[in-house]
Amino acid sequence: MEQRTFSEHVYDWVAKIPYGKVVTYGQIAFFMGMPRSARQVGYVLSHTPSFLSLPCHRVVNRLGATAPGWPEQRSLLQAEGIAFRKNGTVDLVQSIWRPTKDEK
Repeated sequence: MEQRTFSEHVYDWVAKIPYGKVVTYGQIAFFMGMPRSARQVGYVLSHTPSFLSLPCHRVVNRLGATAPGWPEQRSLLQAEGIAFRKNGTVDLVQSIWRPTKDEK
């Protein structure tokens, strides 16, 4: 049986994020059963090959902040109808994805 890498598990979860929703790095780590691995999730996503065409722009930090050094992330999210607060962070109350049992 083939063993999946940490990165592959991250990519699997990112691929599931629906249009118009966001998740946090910590949520992905939690979904993977590794709740203390949010930073590693961020590292993986910052090195994701573009040919995978994953919606990495739908992942934000626990406060709803977009990735530093990626100004296009905000416009990609806004194009999907993601709401931002006055302080420039994603309105997580409105936009957070909470997968159902079937989506996990």
